[in-house]
Order: sequence, then C-alpha cells, then structure tokens
Amino acid sequence: MTLIAAHMIHALAWLSFGIGHSLLAGTRAKAFLTPVLGPWYRLTYNALATIHILAVWLIGGWAFAGAPPLPLPGAAQFGLTGLSILGVAVLLLALRGYDLGRLAGTAQIRAHRRGVTEPEDEPLRIDGFHAWVRHPLYAGVYLILWGNAQTPFGLSTAIWGSAYLAIGTFFEERRLRALYGEAYDRYRAKVPAVFPWRGKAL
Repeated sequence: MTLIAAHMIHALAWLSFGIGHSLLAGTRAKAFLTPVLGPWYRLTYNALATIHILAVWLIGGWAFAGAPPLPLPGAAQFGLTGLSILGVAVLLLALRGYDLGRLAGTAQIRAHRRGVTEPEDEPLRIDGFHAWVRHPLYAGVYLILWGNAQTPFGLSTAIWGSAYLAIGTFFEERRLRALYGEAYDRYRAKVPAVFPWRGKAL
C-alpha cells in the first residue's frame, strides 16, 4: 500500500471517529439517549469512544504496516521521546484538576443509586493548569501525538489526531460558552486555549 493510500485510509478512520464522537455528544443524541440510559449515559459514551479510537488505531497500524521508518537522527528521536514523556506528565497532572468520577461517568451512577442527580458538568475551573490554559488535557495529548511522530504511522496519527483536536476545540468552546456564559468569556479573554503563551487566570 502506498503512503498516500495509507494516509487517506487513516484520515477516513479519524473522520469517522470525529463524526461519531460529535453526534453522540450532541444535544439531540443526548436528549434521545439520556432517558434510555439514564445515569449510564456518560459511561456508555466513554466506552463507545474508547472502542472507536482503538479501532482507528488498529486501522492506522494496518494501513502503515511495512512502511519504511522515518530517517530521523538520534538527537531528533531523543527530543521527540522527551516531548512525549512531557505530554504524559502534563496529561496526568492535568487530570488531577478534574472530578474523574464525573468525567468517567461512575459518579452519576453512584449518585443515582443514592437517589441523587449528579450534574454532568463541573463548575468552571480556573485554578491549577486551567489558570494557564483552557484545555490542559488537549495540551498533553498534542505533546504525546507529536512526540510519537517518529514513524509514518506515528506521523499520520499526529497529523490527523491534531486536526481532530483543533476541530473539537472549536465545538467545545461553543459548548463551554453556552454553559458558563460571561464567566467563560472573561476567562477566555485572559487565558489561551492550549499552550501557555499569554496571561494567567489568577
């Protein structure tokens, strides 16, 4: 298989993930599925997204099987590996600023069993990593993606994964502005989206 064909197949796989992810997260799908799934909606959504992204990874690995390695010097490989490690550290540290139970969907199930309704979204966070960037998890993922761009498959994953994140950030910003209103607009005016290049919230 040619590299162009492999990229096209991988891009289509990422496109399918982006469309599926957006449809499931959309208000129409949520309005339809929430009465059916109840407190299991978020956990089901995360499980389906995980299965889908694994399928994208497997398709990419198959498409680029046998592709010649990238001619990277040792220093470049060392630097990219360091970038990937930094990304993992950023991701893990940023996760500490979230309610992981609510993010995963398990908090909603536990609350339902107690007869309590757990809100889907957390209050607006502007502390920790959020004081420097609005989407610290995305920052970590970007670093991991490009740190692993050491093979044709890794480079393709970095390209199409970054395209997905950029588009996803646009729609996530619209959702957050609708959710938090003027408070988010003020926060957005001070703090950049992904990489800390200007201002601080606190």
